[in-house]
Amino acid sequence: MDAARNFLDAALKGDFKEANKYMLQDSANQDYLVLSERSYQRMDPEKKDNLKKASLNFFDTRQVNDSTTVTIFANSYKNKKDTLRIVRRSGQWLVDLKYLFEHDRDTNIYMKNNKIDTVQK
Repeated sequence: MDAARNFLDAALKGDFKEANKYMLQDSANQDYLVLSERSYQRMDPEKKDNLKKASLNFFDTRQVNDSTTVTIFANSYKNKKDTLRIVRRSGQWLVDLKYLFEHDRDTNIYMKNNKIDTVQK
C-alpha cells in the first residue's frame, strides 16, 4: 500500500518524476505516465491546486496472490473511485499504472468468460 499511496500522492502534486519511482518500469506504464503528466500540465491552475490539496481515500484492498494487490481509491477533490494494481517485483512493491487505464477492458473479458473481476467497482 505504501507504493500506491506514495505514487498517487506524488501524481496529485504533479511530481511525476517522484511517482515514477514507485511504478513498474515497462513501456506501457511509461507511456501512461507521460499521458497523465501531459493531462496534468494542461489543467488550469485552480484544478492543479485542488489536486495538490486533495487527500487520498482507500475503500477496498484485496490481495490477489502473493505478488499482486488491487486497491480501490479516490482523491477528495474528484471523489471518483478507481482501481490500481500493485505488484511485487524483485522484492519491491510497485504500481502497475496500465491497470488503471486498462482494467475496464479486462473486466469486460472476464464477464464474457463468466469470470468475476478481482475487485468490483
